Amino acid sequence: MITLYYWPTPNGHKITLFLEEAGLDYRLHPIDISAGDQFEPDYLDISPNNKMPAIVDDDPPDGGEPVSVFESGAILLYLAEKTGKFLPSDFRARKTVMEWLFWQMGGLGPMAGQNHHFGVYAPEKIPYAIDRYVNETNRLYGVLDRRLAERTFIAGDDYSIADMACYPWIVPWQRQRQNLDDFAHLRRWFDSVAQRPATQRAYAKGEPFSSRPAVTEEGKKILFGQRSTHLRR
Repeated sequence: MITLYYWPTPNGHKITLFLEEAGLDYRLHPIDISAGDQFEPDYLDISPNNKMPAIVDDDPPDGGEPVSVFESGAILLYLAEKTGKFLPSDFRARKTVMEWLFWQMGGLGPMAGQNHHFGVYAPEKIPYAIDRYVNETNRLYGVLDRRLAERTFIAGDDYSIADMACYPWIVPWQRQRQNLDDFAHLRRWFDSVAQRPATQRAYAKGEPFSSRPAVTEEGKKILFGQRSTHLRR
């Protein structure tokens, strides 16, 4: 059994996408990031960066003690290697999936995340910051659109962890001040992933938590005001 420490954010959705596609047994352990659950001492033992998601696998591939994994990209890679699914064994194809997984982790996620922060959560609307991240998000959409011009999925003909990593960060395209219809190939791919039964099941898992109140002012202090000397231990 896998325990997924989860909240319905893009990074949380990445992992439910994989678990639903692979048909693995798992349970959700909600981590309300607005309430500061990610800073609780017990969770720090699992996710030392105080971020969500994380997993604990009670049945790791080596048959030993339960294994914990933090960072969404590392979790996707761990699960792909554990199951032998959604990560090719061919050297060159595997290399390509890894490139685009790391592209999302190092580019699309952080830039779109800053887009969300300055456009939605920042107490002061700073035009330079908003324009900076809206434009960079747009550039990254263009990169992905060009990539998908001659491919069914990001890494080629087969659905992979690269697609699972990227899709949840495109879902909030309107909040990112983008027009998905400006990117025909990206739109085609997005719609095809959205129609997958596992995608629909994964997002349904988050609905009970999505109905919670929006981020409060106190929640913003918890999410955005932490320093090394203030972390709860």
